[in-house]
Amino acid sequence: MTLAEDAVVEIVSVERLSAYRLKLDFSDGAKRIVDFEPFLSASPNPMIREYLNPKRFREFRLEHGDLVWDDYGLNFPIADLYEGKL
Repeated sequence: MTLAEDAVVEIVSVERLSAYRLKLDFSDGAKRIVDFEPFLSASPNPMIREYLNPKRFREFRLEHGDLVWDDYGLNFPIADLYEGKL
């Protein structure tokens, strides 16, 4: 399922399933399980790879319907999360 270009959708809740897998519930009722480990492991950026530390990864929060870490040190477009693609 893809997000319509003009859709306004937010993440309304997040549940941690494992070290790097999160269940995301969206405002339109959609639910996605996203595994962030492949993205984090493949990144050549050392600042992104810091989130491979499980303690640091689990310090995410929801802010205005977005999933963020730190001061937006790591965040993803809603459409990508909705489609389960990073």
